[in-house]
Amino acid sequence: MIDLRFLRENPEAVRASQRARGEDPSLVDTLLEADAARRAAVATADNLRAEQKALGKKVGKASPEERAELLKHGQELSAKVKEAEAAENAADADMVAAQRALSNVVQEGAPAGGEDDYIVLAHVGTPREFDFEPKDHLDLGESLALIDMERGAKVSGSRFYFLTGYGALLQLGLLQLAAQKATANGFTMMIPPVLVRPEVMQGTGFLGQHAAEVYHLEEDDLYLVGTSEVPLAGYHSGEILDLSAGPKRYAGWSSCFRREAGSYGKDTRGIIRVHQFDKVEMFVYTTPEQADAEHKRLLAWEQDMLAAIEVPYRVIDVAAGDLGSSAARKFDCEAWVPTQQTYRELTSTSNCTTFQARRLNVRYRDENGKPQIAATLNGTLATTRWIVALLENHQQADGSVRVPAALVPFVGTDVLKPR
Repeated sequence: MIDLRFLRENPEAVRASQRARGEDPSLVDTLLEADAARRAAVATADNLRAEQKALGKKVGKASPEERAELLKHGQELSAKVKEAEAAENAADADMVAAQRALSNVVQEGAPAGGEDDYIVLAHVGTPREFDFEPKDHLDLGESLALIDMERGAKVSGSRFYFLTGYGALLQLGLLQLAAQKATANGFTMMIPPVLVRPEVMQGTGFLGQHAAEVYHLEEDDLYLVGTSEVPLAGYHSGEILDLSAGPKRYAGWSSCFRREAGSYGKDTRGIIRVHQFDKVEMFVYTTPEQADAEHKRLLAWEQDMLAAIEVPYRVIDVAAGDLGSSAARKFDCEAWVPTQQTYRELTSTSNCTTFQARRLNVRYRDENGKPQIAATLNGTLATTRWIVALLENHQQADGSVRVPAALVPFVGTDVLKPR
């Protein structure tokens, strides 16, 4: 949720953010009206409760003749208090609904527009020139006995797969390398639950515009996570953190699940867009003042991991209309995929400012000991999709694939050869 004080003082900035996202700016006015109505309802209820309390004191001091009249007035006042409290609760619910309808305020400097309006911040490495016809990742995965889509579909349906043999070791190697790097940079490794309560999924912003992506177990009223960002965001919900020594950094290793609703017919070949994958996700709690600097650090850690797998990539500043509802700013690293002759997202890091922490009631104490809303950030450190870029960029003319040096200790060989 956005900061109501900021909204009251800067309504036009929030309207501009909504327009930059391609979302409805009139939601700002809806929230302002709901906020005013709630404050009025609270004031009315508070005044009536104060009057009721004062009347109670009078009754204790009243003469027998006055007491009957005061008690009658007290009954009337009690009914008014109940009515006012009901109105207060309704106004509060209306305000929360209006507040949840607004996405986070886009950070100044983020490009406006949609999916194609990103700004390229850097190119790292040069796409390779092949002296043979390169194969795509699925042809390589099948010829090297790394990926089995056919049996994945037989067992679970379309967009499921088996990683087999060295394919499984490649994924485990990527995730283990990510875990080592995260730990070396001060992150606490976590293996979180992948089923979460509705309030946690809602709190992270994934039941708004992303609701169609989420698997819901109706009988248990639990949600399968699409990223370990969700349980890690809920880890400190309702708590006051000690951030005096700096940010709290966690790295979650989990399986992730996405319905991919609305993407039928898109990236159906191979493991680019699937229903289940594994990922190591960085998640940080910090102060709002430190969030921008932490965002840059997360991007640098992602780039360090990409350097280890030796693929060319670019860094983009994602446009406002392509941000998730929780993100105020997002940077993606996209690796070059030779057979598609384009860059595809491998990592994403988002600064969610105080948006998620306000929903989940995560606070810290400032230098005066006063509780303040924390800021949260997240970033991908490795995921199954990385195998796509790794296979395609490191393939050789004989159909084999070179394993990057950083992964050799985990995979157990420096070359994957066709059987």
